[in-house]
Amino acid sequence: MITVLSGGTGTPKLLQGLKRVVDSKNLSIIVNTGEDTWIGDLYLSPDVDTVLYTLSDLINEETWYGVKEDTFYTYNQLKMLGFDEILKIGDKDRALKMHKTYYLRRGYKLSEVVEMERKALNIDAKVIPMTDDKVETKILSKIEGKADLLKFHDFWVKRKGEVEVLDVIYENSIYAKPCSEAINAIKNSEFVIIGPSNPITSIGPILSLDGIKEELKHKKVIVVSPIVGNSAVSGPAGKLMKVKGYDVSVKGVYEYYKDIIDVLVIDSKDKDISGEIPCEVLITNTIMKTIDDKIRLAKNIIEFCGSL
Repeated sequence: MITVLSGGTGTPKLLQGLKRVVDSKNLSIIVNTGEDTWIGDLYLSPDVDTVLYTLSDLINEETWYGVKEDTFYTYNQLKMLGFDEILKIGDKDRALKMHKTYYLRRGYKLSEVVEMERKALNIDAKVIPMTDDKVETKILSKIEGKADLLKFHDFWVKRKGEVEVLDVIYENSIYAKPCSEAINAIKNSEFVIIGPSNPITSIGPILSLDGIKEELKHKKVIVVSPIVGNSAVSGPAGKLMKVKGYDVSVKGVYEYYKDIIDVLVIDSKDKDISGEIPCEVLITNTIMKTIDDKIRLAKNIIEFCGSL
């Protein structure tokens, strides 16, 4: 059994490779819900949905959210009526979000609803939201000289991350409990892979939950660096790592995960500084542009873990 911690778009790309290398029945994916939000009366769980679409081969790989070849009749009609959702939600994608909204409003746990959706989409891997409680990633920003606490959706989608960031906060995480399925998945795993997602906003919320780090300390943990050279492969990881006091480099990634990491997977471009990282290092190509790249990276990780 392998457990993967996922958020954003980096780890889902690795999942495309993993599902072709190992039996999906032996995969459990614990997914960030810190970016979950409401748009009007619609509940959005973007990272969970991206994992569901990735594992069911429905993901729109141009945007890494939503369904490929989706239509946008409802979005366009709402916009014509004066309701701008900011995020462009397709019709098929909206159906999944309406499904979540319907059951959540009737008292179901998020994990129960995601399990329904996993089965409906014929996904063999387990997909587990990090918590059934409310945890919100907030970006403390400086806008026009004043501090403002933005939801991640507002920071990244509406403002394109183009604000001065002062801090990142996981609101309510000290009170929230991880899903029991998440704890059990880690306990029953041979090893745990933390994918090349933004450490601060995609993985950090998962690690902030009581009990997660403690369980990971008892497991072999492999971290795939989302940083190559001195920049993030995608997204605001570099900017947010700086804000939290970490160097934007593979050394900074190690420092962020140093309490739990056993192996750091770095890109070949960083091989010259691999000796400066005080844990085992796997040097390989971590840039995933094609499905062959994703399969190769997944194979390299699995084979390396088998030799540990």
